[in-house]
Formats: sequence, structure tokens, C-alpha cells
Amino acid sequence: MTILSSLGRASRSAPLASKILLLGTLSGGGKVAYSDSSNAEANKNEQLEKKKKKKVVVLGTGWAGISFLKDLDITSYDVQVVSPQNYFAFTPLLPSVTCGTVEARSIVESVRNITKKKNGEIELWEADCFKIDPINRKVHCRPVFKDDPEASQEFSLEYDYLIVAVGAQVNTFGTPGVLENCHFLKEVEDAQRIRRGVIDCFEKALLPGLTEEQRRRKLHFVIVGGGPTGVEFAAELHDFIEEDITKIYPSVKHLVKITLIQSGDHILNSFDERISSFAEEKFLRDGIDVQVGMRVMSVTDKDISVKIKSCGEVVNIPHGLVLWSTGVGTRPVISDFMKQVDQGGRRALATNEWLQVKGCENVYAVGDCASIAQRKIMEDIANIFKAADVDNSGTLTVEELHDVVDDILVRYPQVELYLKSKHMRSIKDLLTDSEGNGKKEVDIEEFKSALAGVDSQMKSLPATAQVAAQQGSYLAQCFNRMEHCKENPEGPKRFRTGGHHQFRPFQYKHFGQFAPLGGDQAAAELPGDWVSAGRSTQWLWYSVYASKQVSWRTRALVVSDWTRRYIFGRDSSRI
Repeated sequence: MTILSSLGRASRSAPLASKILLLGTLSGGGKVAYSDSSNAEANKNEQLEKKKKKKVVVLGTGWAGISFLKDLDITSYDVQVVSPQNYFAFTPLLPSVTCGTVEARSIVESVRNITKKKNGEIELWEADCFKIDPINRKVHCRPVFKDDPEASQEFSLEYDYLIVAVGAQVNTFGTPGVLENCHFLKEVEDAQRIRRGVIDCFEKALLPGLTEEQRRRKLHFVIVGGGPTGVEFAAELHDFIEEDITKIYPSVKHLVKITLIQSGDHILNSFDERISSFAEEKFLRDGIDVQVGMRVMSVTDKDISVKIKSCGEVVNIPHGLVLWSTGVGTRPVISDFMKQVDQGGRRALATNEWLQVKGCENVYAVGDCASIAQRKIMEDIANIFKAADVDNSGTLTVEELHDVVDDILVRYPQVELYLKSKHMRSIKDLLTDSEGNGKKEVDIEEFKSALAGVDSQMKSLPATAQVAAQQGSYLAQCFNRMEHCKENPEGPKRFRTGGHHQFRPFQYKHFGQFAPLGGDQAAAELPGDWVSAGRSTQWLWYSVYASKQVSWRTRALVVSDWTRRYIFGRDSSRI
């Protein structure tokens, strides 16, 4: 009252302008107080809402991780991401980056740019996860900023659901000298180092005082591994040298040599053998030396020691630069995690068909760090027979089998692969007598005999971007429908326990694969056993890879890089 009385007296004795100012101040203060109160209430409600949401921690922003984040409805979850890079890289174009056909920044997109379009907030920390604690549901992380003590303190995050998408590392098979003397091609930084290394080899070869033998060694490029990455790098390097490098280093062009070493009998052995033969013939015409049936024993800074399998002879091959591209291995954090969940000694985390890590609740693994352990149909054959035999007659009629056929094909995808290999249209075609006539009913032993060869079609999925992207997208869709599917399960029958699975299991759809071979030629293996090779396939490769970019920005940059290369050639500056 005293304050109000004093204000009243002040207002009566003050001039009109001061009265207006006083009233404005009081009313403004009221608005400020009301605004502060409203903001505090909103923040409180936001915090309460956040506590209600399940916390999802995603490790990695590769193909699997970014596909999961793009398709996840983050309004239902509190999402936190841990990754040593704050960007996503279109890794199939890394070989093009090594030679300047495409610039590094053209194939990367900021993770924050990708996720900012979502209706919600995703927190991202640029750090490495070095330990997963499944018992306490925590992940322990270390920031990548090692040179800054304030920004390098370790931290831990709790989770309700953990998505492990850390990928894999290069597999050296314990070969001496590989880590110290070889280049790899897994990250954007690797491609940039190779690009500088190639130019360095030519610059060194031009220095005075070197013998011709030393110059030949400097300009001998060796690729270990005849898979898609090694083959595409060899093709890119050949085009770079033939179309651009020899024009500015004409005095040493006759000394350049490219050698591709493969331990198997053919390169691109994961492709159709028609493509493998086409690639070998193309490299032979281009002068790329393809050496098959050779195993690398050790690598030094000047030589690579290889053993010829056919005769056991060990020879030394001088080199100026070596690219090691022989498959993938397990990251230390995954090896440690596998020991905790009784999966020690494996190459990758074992998951079930729903991508959930075996022996670990609420932890999912996708991409190169995981492998689906498909359940064998013969393990459940008795339960399948019992579930289908609704009249408990001890025999299975065609009509009874028809009622569970769809569930069998969804739960055990190897059945469909087996039918295709036998050129059969339906599982009922398996139920035939010795003369090939269809049976009207079968007993348990005949049912087992009919399906005995099905599990031979079980295959592990390849460690490719295509597989990882499909797994990430599938898992996001499962998370989006999690609450709905608890009440309304969408999966196949549970033959052992009854009821239905919550979701349909993951099923990979193969859309084909490409192998660029240089000289504006490529080979492609397409669905339906289609094989294509030549210049038209290269243009198909251009269109597919442009369309698969994660943003319009990267799509425009990649296409402009291809156009620039056709007009001006590749840049040979060492930057």
C-alpha cells in the first residue's frame, strides 16, 4: 500500500508526459512479468514432454544411421546422435574424389542440414563412442577435439533405445606394414590423402638426381583387392593419368604402371561372371596389370611382398603408392560390446530378423557392423507342422498348408529363394511323390523331407551402402509404428509360442549394382539376372548416382563436377 500511495502521489504531482511514461512503464512491466511467466511455463511443459518421450541414441551417421534419422518420426522420441563426423558422405563416389573427377565437398552434406527439416529437435555430438554399457543402458563417448582440453572431456549418455550404426573399419588381416605404408578408402579424408599422394608421386619422379628405376618405382601404383572399390579406383586412376596427368608430366608418362592384386581367381567375384570377364578384358586393353591368385605377405615403404598361390614363390613388387581395399573388419567398440553380450569371436554383431542385437534388449544394430542371424526353418519344423495341423490329425492337407504359407514365406525368406532355385512356383510344389505327382496330405516326416534343403539358401547380406540404407529405413518405420503394432501386430505367426510377431522381419530388396570401369564405360548387374556393360551403362550410372544424393545441393554439385570434368578436365593441383 505504501508503494502504491507513493506512486499515486507521484503521478498526481507529475506533469502529463511523466504520467504517461509512468503508466507505460507499469503496464510494460506487467507485460514483461506475464511474458516471463508464460516462457517459464512453456519451458516447464517442454521439459515434462521431453521426459515422457523415450530416449533414442544413434551411434554413427553413415548410410544406416542417416536413413534411420531421415525416416524417423522424431516427435515421438528424444533423439541424440553421436558421430565422429558432423556430415554424411556419399561413399560410392569416393573413388571419384581420389582423382578429382568429383570434389570432396560435393558428396558431403551436414547432418544438421539433413535433420533440421524434421518436426522436432535432434541433438548431435561430434564424438567417438568407445564403450557401450548394456546393463546400465549407457554409452561412453570421447569428443574428437583432442587438441582442446576443455572440449575433450569424456561424457556418457543414457538411452531407452540404442541404434548402433558405427560401420566397420578396414581389415588388414594382420599383414605386417599395412597400417604404416598403405592408403585406405573408407572416409572422405582418405580420398583426399590419396589425391595428394598421387600428385606427390609425379612431382617426386621429376626431381633431378633420381635414376630411371627410382622413377619407375615412384610411378608404380598398386591396388590390393579386386572388389568394387579397388576396381573403380584403378579405373579412375587410369583415366586421370591418361586424360590429364600425362599432358602436364609428359616426360615420365612412359614410366607409369598400375597393378591390381587379387587373392582370388577373378576380380569382381561378387558380380556375375560375365561382368568379371568384361572388366578383366577392359583392363587388359587399358594396360592395367591384373594379378590374380596372389596373397600379400608384407608391405614396406618401398616394396610389397606377395606370394603366388599356384607355386608358393614369394616376389617383391616396388611401389610408389599402395591402396589397400580387401574388405572390412570390426571396430574396437563393437568387439568389446560383442564380448559383453556373449558374441565374442564374431566378425559382426549378430541380430535377429528385426535387427535387434541378440542377447541385448532395446539395442539394435544396422549397417556394416551387424549381420542378421536368420533362423533356420528346420529348427521350427515341428512347431510349424503343429500350428498348421488344426484338426490334430497327424497329417497336413494342402488346405491346411495354404493357411500358413504366407507366414512361412515372410518368417523364413530362404524358402522363397529355394523355390526359385528349383524353378517352383509354390511351397505346395515340394509336396510330391517319387513320380512328381502332388500329394493331398503329408505326415511330419514327409514334411521335414520336403523342406530339408531349404536352409542351404541362407546367405549373409553384403556390407554395402544399399543394405545399410534399407536397414536404417526399415528400423525407422518400425519405431514409427511401435505403439500401434503393440496392439495390432503386423508380423507373421509365432509358430513356437502362438500369436503374431509385432513387425514383419527385415527383407532386403536388391536393386542391382554398378562397376564403373573407366573410359566412360561401366558394367551393371540388374534385378532379374540382367547384365549390362558399355557406354550406355555409364550414363545409367550417372543418372542413378545423381538421383541417390541426399540433397538437391549435393545433386547439383556432383552433376556440375561431372560437367566440369568433361569441359576442363580434372584439377591436378596439390591442395
